[in-house]
Amino acid sequence: MYGFLPRAEPKNIADLLQDNSAFAGITTYGLLPHLPCLKDESVAFDIATVGIPFDSGVTYRPGARFGPSAIRQASRHLTLASVTCALRDKEAIMCRFRQYLPVNFSDSVHRAQRVNPLKFWGQALDCGDIQASPHDKEIAMKDIENGYTSLLQRPAYTKSIAAGPNPLKTIPRLLTLGGDHTILLPILRSIHKVYGPVSVIHFDSHLDSWNPTAGAPSDAAQITHGSFFYWANQEGLISNSSNMHAGLRTTLSGLGDYDEDELCGFARIEAREIDDIGTRGIVRKIIERVGNDKPVYLSIDIDTLDPAFAPATGTPETGGWSTRELRAIIRGLSDINIIGADVVEVSPVYDTNAEVTSLAAADLIYEIMSIFVRKGPMTMADD
Repeated sequence: MYGFLPRAEPKNIADLLQDNSAFAGITTYGLLPHLPCLKDESVAFDIATVGIPFDSGVTYRPGARFGPSAIRQASRHLTLASVTCALRDKEAIMCRFRQYLPVNFSDSVHRAQRVNPLKFWGQALDCGDIQASPHDKEIAMKDIENGYTSLLQRPAYTKSIAAGPNPLKTIPRLLTLGGDHTILLPILRSIHKVYGPVSVIHFDSHLDSWNPTAGAPSDAAQITHGSFFYWANQEGLISNSSNMHAGLRTTLSGLGDYDEDELCGFARIEAREIDDIGTRGIVRKIIERVGNDKPVYLSIDIDTLDPAFAPATGTPETGGWSTRELRAIIRGLSDINIIGADVVEVSPVYDTNAEVTSLAAADLIYEIMSIFVRKGPMTMADD
């Protein structure tokens, strides 16, 4: 017999209202604190998640506007259920295995990176969502750009200390929950204001660099989740020599698609290459292409994963990678200078009852956030 565990009475009613379990409280990413970052420009952070519930740029299945809320819901599993151990409870089994230390919502140590991305040297927040017009794509692009710029250009919570003639300024890092992939165009416009042209690592089953100018009935119709890299290149937002696609396996409209893609500065890794070179070979090819020093933006379309692992997406393609393979590849990019990232195209209406797509997306955000925490504050020369 195990006997009865000692029962501690709550000191007051506030003890009953603490939102410190994995299944209670308002849903934020990983149960991070939520502050109205967009309404209050004095709110500072080092790392923040932000949702962009927009899907007016899709060309096949809609529903990614519900992606941010689904990813947040799935991220609850990243935190342990709360076991608050008062001194009088220290003989309880659940407290003894933690050596009598309190367990709270932020206990979420990454096994490989050896950091806790939800509780670390600085401040992490869930900033809520950037509201973008669902009715007018051109207005939505400006809404997203303005909201992202407001978050990116404010001072970080943790200030860097740098002596000498070139002091460093500390810049916050954002992890975006999409939304369809069209949102990357206004994000890159915002990033360009801070970093100039950046290199892009793009995990996707599609190129997303198609030239949309032939046959589109309007200017707004030329901006979709399959053409944003074409426009990013036209506007000088991305590098013209150090971008990388990974996980490609879609059909092409013609071999000329590759010519257009190369004009945008991309090299390509096909999904099938993993069979020959493994995850380490994929990582090696990415690093050789983008390097470790220049600013890099990381964008992940959930359709990089095979539909067996992520069925809930707008344009699924068979023959993709497993969740384990993609997480291993992301982990291998730890030394790259990643300045921001997104996970997009989660359309939860097509998910399984077990929410496997949303779980995968939440875990990918967790992998990237762990890299950010391990590397410390993001700094750059203050011109």
